[in-house]
Amino acid sequence: MPRPSLFDQPPRPADSPLAERVRPDTLENIVGQEKLLRPGSTLQTMIREDSYSSFILWGPPGVGKTTIARLIEKSTQHNFVSFSAVLSKIAEVKSLMEEARRRLVTDGRRTLVFVDEIHRFNTAQQDAFLPYVESGAIILLGATTENPSFEVIPALLSRCHVFVLQPLADDDIATVIRRALPMLAREIQLADDALRLLAELAQGDGRRALNFVEMVARNARHGQVVDAQAVQEAINQRSMFYDKNGEEHYNLISALHKSVRGSDPQAAIYWLARMLEAGEDPLYIARRMVRFASEDIGLADPQALVQAVAVKEAAHFLGMPEANTALTQLVVYLATAPKSNACYTAYSQAKHDARRTSHLKTPLHIRNAPSKLMKELGYGKEYRYAHNFENSYSYQRCFPDEMEEKAYYQPSTYGFEKEVTKRLAWWQSLKEQQLQREKREEK
Repeated sequence: MPRPSLFDQPPRPADSPLAERVRPDTLENIVGQEKLLRPGSTLQTMIREDSYSSFILWGPPGVGKTTIARLIEKSTQHNFVSFSAVLSKIAEVKSLMEEARRRLVTDGRRTLVFVDEIHRFNTAQQDAFLPYVESGAIILLGATTENPSFEVIPALLSRCHVFVLQPLADDDIATVIRRALPMLAREIQLADDALRLLAELAQGDGRRALNFVEMVARNARHGQVVDAQAVQEAINQRSMFYDKNGEEHYNLISALHKSVRGSDPQAAIYWLARMLEAGEDPLYIARRMVRFASEDIGLADPQALVQAVAVKEAAHFLGMPEANTALTQLVVYLATAPKSNACYTAYSQAKHDARRTSHLKTPLHIRNAPSKLMKELGYGKEYRYAHNFENSYSYQRCFPDEMEEKAYYQPSTYGFEKEVTKRLAWWQSLKEQQLQREKREEK
């Protein structure tokens, strides 16, 4: 007996969700994915020729992933099974895989296996697919809203083509809405400003847009021309697209970081607001800005780190929403400060050497000698206490004996690092004078 499909649906009744009633029944009716589905594209060719290799559909909600899978099920001559990673258990998956293996052996037929929300399967569950994909028993078709680079195991991902679906543009959302209006139980018209607002509120999600249209229709009179104010009253909230635990979290903090690094305070404020208004932890942003102050500004403006730590404390003390202005103050300060990654670069180079030379011993003269035995072994012998010399300076070698001296820190020519450059040059001149004096004395 054939296994029921995840997509098995009764005929679409008039009271089924609008998004279900207007779901496209051909590839040509899918809006917003023209590049992915254009004639001659890899995916369009697979579907047209009914010749598939494993692939994953990756994109945000409401952009057509499930619709594409349904159209494949409708058109393919292959055996097709589907299930949801949220609802299915590993035992069911293994049973289905064995059925596919037996079908390949007995009938020579491969099975298309569609897994919705494949990122919900853990590593062990995803591992269960591997031998069947490798043997050719199944062709895996997955769908995910999460970045497969992070959510799909490498061994499986390497055997799948990844097709990226884009959020729908506002014009695409408007097209979806116009197509749906005749299918509403209550006839309404949308003013231009209402259509624009619905497209904006949908934030690239066609299904969300259609759900909003249904909400608006329920609150409207038959034949009413609905304007933007009526839309806002019916929906009554603006829900922001943001996933604090997913890729979008990292995309937005990256945008904030790079805007500040690029000395663009206006963009930095925008990305800050995007994160805070969507519910991001203000202390997370503060911590990232503390790191930025030392990584991208450093001694070009020593006050940057002071400001960052102060705002971190303010954010902890105030919480949201009061911390928003303190964080704004910080990103403006950091974005407009002179930039230098000299400290970051210096440490990166020193880290490389430290890992390569960790076996080298500390020179005896700069070791502490708290015990008699350590003194007898030469610890601290001939150490030069800087304050006992003119200018509180006396050169002595501080690198390991077997290692050449390095100049890791190279200050920039910006901000306070211009002063640091002068200081380094002065210490270097004292070193050279001392070495020349000692050389003459040796003669």
